[in-house]
Amino acid sequence: MLYLIWALPALAVIGAIASGLASTLPASLIGLATALAVALATAPDLFGIADAGTALLRGAWIGWIVVPYILGGLLFWQMAIRPGDAAMPVETSLPDARARRRLLFTACYLIGPFAESATGFGIGIMGTMVLIRRLGLKPIELLAFSLISQTMIVWGAMGSGAVVGAAFARTDPTALALRTSLIYLVFNILWLPIYWRMAERAGIHADWRERASEALWLLGSLGLAIVATAFLGPEPAMLAAFGPAIVLRYLIDEKPDRAAIAAAARRMLPFTLLIGWLALTRLVPPLNQVLQTAWSMQPFAGAPVWAPLFHAGTWLVAAAVLTALLHGHQRAFPAEIAAAWKTGRLAVLTVVVFSMMAELLSRSGIAGGLARGMYDTFGVWSVTVTPMISAVFGALANSGNAANGLFMPSQLSLATEAGLDVAAVVALQHAAALSLNMVSPVRMSIVCNLAGTPGHERDAYRAMLPFVVVIVAVLLVISVLIATRLI
Repeated sequence: MLYLIWALPALAVIGAIASGLASTLPASLIGLATALAVALATAPDLFGIADAGTALLRGAWIGWIVVPYILGGLLFWQMAIRPGDAAMPVETSLPDARARRRLLFTACYLIGPFAESATGFGIGIMGTMVLIRRLGLKPIELLAFSLISQTMIVWGAMGSGAVVGAAFARTDPTALALRTSLIYLVFNILWLPIYWRMAERAGIHADWRERASEALWLLGSLGLAIVATAFLGPEPAMLAAFGPAIVLRYLIDEKPDRAAIAAAARRMLPFTLLIGWLALTRLVPPLNQVLQTAWSMQPFAGAPVWAPLFHAGTWLVAAAVLTALLHGHQRAFPAEIAAAWKTGRLAVLTVVVFSMMAELLSRSGIAGGLARGMYDTFGVWSVTVTPMISAVFGALANSGNAANGLFMPSQLSLATEAGLDVAAVVALQHAAALSLNMVSPVRMSIVCNLAGTPGHERDAYRAMLPFVVVIVAVLLVISVLIATRLI
């Protein structure tokens, strides 16, 4: 009975969202209130009002750390990509089938993920769809290809998910992102044949040479992203890897003259300067040290440090301001700030609330108690159950942060209790929390409306089912390997 009471916060959130009675933010507030009541009344450890207050403040701090990524990324993207001012470099003419195929791949696997990594919120879907509308695809094909832009979601929104997940797991964000990216590398390798089949069915054909080229581009880009994560951290990694890849692909596919190259360089200048500066802040030791120590704050031991001059979110805002000045859009800035807040406010509030909830469950000992209960019931095989639940919840909430907030503390305790590889369990949990976001109800609604097929979510799910099958199979195999201590 006690275990059921301890599980009430998670059950309350899942029930509220799954039933349709509440969206993610109200459900998170219900969960937070339930967690507070349960922690104060039944916590296995000594846990009073003062302890609860500290846990809430600590959770709010963890959530705050990612707010500049979210709002800064949105604001920068809005200022850098404005009608008539900027666009991603891509083929401007489609003279033959090969050009059509190359545009499709570039939009789905390079430009869409690049846009998503800067902002999150399904912006990659919109960018991909704008580009591939020229191909004359059927609505269901249009939305299915657009959703492929979400396959790199481990780096979405400036790697903010890795930052929050690492805070819950008490580990380093870069180490977590690296381990998780290897799982996503497996996902993408297995997803690529599905993409090829979709393209063939859509009438956008390719011979084996073009398919081999696509495989090399995908593996090369992902390899660069993983290397960039190791050297730069998860925040700027995707921009630093995929930005140059997009430019190189444009030069190879379009073979532009000098005038076209100059025009593309001007359009991409804000991204070039931002990526270059973020790389310098990570790679030049004296600069890195100064920026990390200047005005840095860490009000809670073991919580993330906020160094405003090192935080990528700060430089996203600065880049947005400079871009507005460069393009002469100073007067539009207040409206763009309001638009960024309107788009990102639910994500901001939700991540803060779920972070507070996670800290309550962790600090009160409830997460550890639930993990011990699962271990007593299922043994080491309990590590195969929670990731699946987490993946489904992440999809329902459209948030890997929400899923990690609910399940990461208990998974960490479970790994310790069972003597499993803690780093592997944490990476599996993080990958699971993010994995089904690409087919979350929110993203499905966005893509169906953009494709002009509102209400056809069932068709969208049917089209994306092969991707989901791969996710479930890979997560299950990895969890079994962890449970049997093969990894």
